[in-house]
Order: sequence, then structure tokens, then C-alpha cells
Amino acid sequence: MRILIVEDEPTLCAQLRMALEEQGYAVDIANNGEDGLHMGKEEAFDVAILDLGLPKLDGISVLKGWRLARKKLPVIILTARDNWSEKVSGIDAGADDYLTKPFHMEELLARIRSVIRRTAGHSSPVLSIKGLLLDTRSSKVSLDGNPIPLTAHEFKLLEYLMHHPNEVIDRATLGEHIYAYNEDPDSNTIEVFIARLRKKIPEGLIETIRGLGYRLNDDL
Repeated sequence: MRILIVEDEPTLCAQLRMALEEQGYAVDIANNGEDGLHMGKEEAFDVAILDLGLPKLDGISVLKGWRLARKKLPVIILTARDNWSEKVSGIDAGADDYLTKPFHMEELLARIRSVIRRTAGHSSPVLSIKGLLLDTRSSKVSLDGNPIPLTAHEFKLLEYLMHHPNEVIDRATLGEHIYAYNEDPDSNTIEVFIARLRKKIPEGLIETIRGLGYRLNDDL
């Protein structure tokens, strides 16, 4: 899963990046509203964390710009303590959730998992397909109760597929959602990770749709 942070405070940006990357997320950062607006329009993200007090363009304008561009990107806004008017403005502009500064990192991580689940239509933090369980809180995977060791990128790929069962997803989309902007993967890395995953999960669960991409088949 790939996350956009739009925040101008360097220390907070560094803390957010570290915490999110430790949880396996790919992270991109915009330090002002103009860059944030552009990146949210042009790149593929699963969640945006948006501060409202930004240089060049305020957060509410950024959010309105994304929604006018018909971007369905889930957005968690960061607001000042007790500033209820900012919360109302953010929700009215199309935010999915908000968090008041200062906040505990564990709460932000929980809210990120929650908006990702809601966007994909899931109610539980544990994704399940044919005995395969993926816990989004602990980043652990098991099959019929037996743990499955996965690398960070294998987990990211499986998590994205399990959030979108029965959807045909092309290689470019998979790459966009598991790599940050500054990463430069080889052209065949998705195929390599798919091949590795197939050796660890039930046979036939990941289908290759020739010329189109891959599908996690929940109808077996």
C-alpha cells in the first residue's frame, strides 16, 4: 500500500515516514500544498495524510482540488487541537477521517488501516480467502493456521490483491501501489514476486489474465 503525506513540518514528516515504512507502506512526501495537489492528481495512492496548514496552498484547497478532479483517494486530515471548524471544513470538503495534533502514532496507523478497509469494502482487519489469512495489524500471514513467511514486498503485493479480490489488476497498477515514487524497480519484479507468492499460497489462487494482469480468485 502506498501513502502520500502532505506536511511541511520536517520532524513530523520524518517521524511519519519512519513509522509507516516500518509497517510496510511505501511513502511519498509533499512539503507544500501545490506539490501535494499535483501528486495526488497524477500518482496512485491508497491513502493521503493531509495537514491543513500548508505553505503555497492550504490543505482544504488541496482536498477540494482532488475531489474536483474526481480522485477517490481516501484522506485523513491533520488538524490543530480543539479547532472544530477545521474538522468540519475538512469533512465537508471530502475528507474520510481526521486526527487532532498531537496524536499517538498507533492511532494514526489504526485509522489508516480502517480507511483502507472501508474503501475496499472490508469490515475486519483480518482479510481471509480460502484459508489464507492476512492480518493488517500485525502484518502476518497464515494458511490453515500455519504461518507463512513473506518478504516485505511479497506482503505488500498480497495485501493489495487481497483488498481487491476478483479484480483484474495490471502490472503497472501493482507497481504504483507497492513502490514509492523514488524507487526504481526492474521491469520484471512484479512477475518475480507473483512467482514467489504462488509457491507459498494455495495453487491457482493468483490467476494470470493474459495481456491484462493478475487476479486473486476468490471463487475457487
